[in-house]
Amino acid sequence: MADYKNDFFNAIETSLSDKSFVKMSLGNYHGEDPDLKSMLIKLILVKNEQKLSFTYRYKTKDIIKNYTFEEAKINLKNICGSTGFRIGNLFTLAFDLQFEVINQTLKLKKKEASHKTMPSLQHDKQKSRKIEAAGKLYLQELKITDKAGVVYQNAQDKFKQINHYVEILSSLLDELSEKEVLNVVDMGAGKGYLTFALYDYLKNTLNRNTNIVGVEYRADLVTLCNKIAQNAHFESLQFVEGTIEAYQNKEIDVLIALHACDTATDDAIQKGIENNAELIVVAPCCHKQSRREIERNRTKNDLDFLIKYGIFLERQAEMVTDGIRALILEYFGYSTKVFEFISDAHTPKNVLIVGQKKQKSQTDKAIILQKIQATKTYFGIDYHYLEKIMNEAV
Repeated sequence: MADYKNDFFNAIETSLSDKSFVKMSLGNYHGEDPDLKSMLIKLILVKNEQKLSFTYRYKTKDIIKNYTFEEAKINLKNICGSTGFRIGNLFTLAFDLQFEVINQTLKLKKKEASHKTMPSLQHDKQKSRKIEAAGKLYLQELKITDKAGVVYQNAQDKFKQINHYVEILSSLLDELSEKEVLNVVDMGAGKGYLTFALYDYLKNTLNRNTNIVGVEYRADLVTLCNKIAQNAHFESLQFVEGTIEAYQNKEIDVLIALHACDTATDDAIQKGIENNAELIVVAPCCHKQSRREIERNRTKNDLDFLIKYGIFLERQAEMVTDGIRALILEYFGYSTKVFEFISDAHTPKNVLIVGQKKQKSQTDKAIILQKIQATKTYFGIDYHYLEKIMNEAV
């Protein structure tokens, strides 16, 4: 057995030397580590240096370690000298080689090469982004990048968030009907990170004739964002001061409200529905109104034990509030989606509600109303703010 394992290791060493090594795998592990299952080893290129990447596959996780050739040979020598792995496969451009341990007997089989060309060694993958960092004046002025277009270390998460946001919206925007001018309103635009990025994508990447308005309550942010838009020559992007509730605009094709607090999200949804917006996208923040209702009434039901705990009550209020919002959107002719916006590593407020305009029948409306009423009764909610303001508007 020792001779055969030496032969296997020698084949590995030779393939690395003559640059015919493709990859190798080791499996059927019966060694000292009870959780280790298998191992995959492949060539990679890291900062223009070839290395061997070892993936240790455990029952619940994978651990990846990259080694220089000399470091890898030491590890492989130890692995081939042990009795832990019962199966090993070496793939080279010249041949495939397999060892298998059966009843303390090792068998070595050489086969025709299954790989005729070397696979890509690229390890530092170039990320495809909707918004590139280089040459963006607005990213510089928002302190996301320096003048050379390099993203600041403390802005990496924000830059990823911006790109993920535009990535999500890009697929939704593709489904909109063709319009001569696309009118977008961003409710609660804040410092405008996402507003600028969306304008950049629509205007400069898709070449769409677009008007975007960012609505923001804080006057200093409105002044700052309008100055940045002017410096960046974003002529069809403007920011206006005011509340979401008070804002009036009859030309809204796309309405966006990210992290508008509590019922401000409902005010934004109302504006979108009233103006027959084709796309409504909101990421709610805070759910105080429904939570107060649930706390005050404390209805007895199968789930009432959950509201004993503050964290469960908060999460329940979030799900119920956003669930009713989605039902109300459906009542007014929107198909809805609810999914994670960004990882909760960046923010815990990461639910995105999407409404896309679609006609519904009267029968559907009656069923939706029953669901809304049943939900409110079950959880002890006298009224949902969005339902209230929509009833008042109608």
